Amino acid sequence: MNRPIRVLVAKVGLDGHDRGAKVIAASWRDAGMEVIYTGLRQTPEMVVNAALQEDVDVIGISILSGAHMTVFPKILALMKEKGMDDVLLTGGGIIPEEDIEALKQMGVGELFPPGTPTAVSAGYIREWVQAHRDD
Repeated sequence: MNRPIRVLVAKVGLDGHDRGAKVIAASWRDAGMEVIYTGLRQTPEMVVNAALQEDVDVIGISILSGAHMTVFPKILALMKEKGMDDVLLTGGGIIPEEDIEALKQMGVGELFPPGTPTAVSAGYIREWVQAHRDD
């Protein structure tokens, strides 16, 4: 790849716990990715607009609030509306297994529960980008 993988990490909604998002952002940065962390209380519109402005390969959503079945579909819809078919939407947090499967069927990438080694998510992102990026 000719340029580093660019990842946007976001916390959507009223979820105020961002330690996990900061840990994952630092681990992906240590893995050689360029990481943009948007901070707390983002809206899906803010996330997608920031992803467009930053020309990212990946949007990573950290969610603990239980709003995953609202947040991920909304972000996916906005990404489709803006023609972001070449951007991976992934994330992690407290998401029940049956919801993970439903979200993946909608088009969300892998979702990582607490305790997943950071190397696993970084490896997944690297493989996805290598398979989907044109450079």
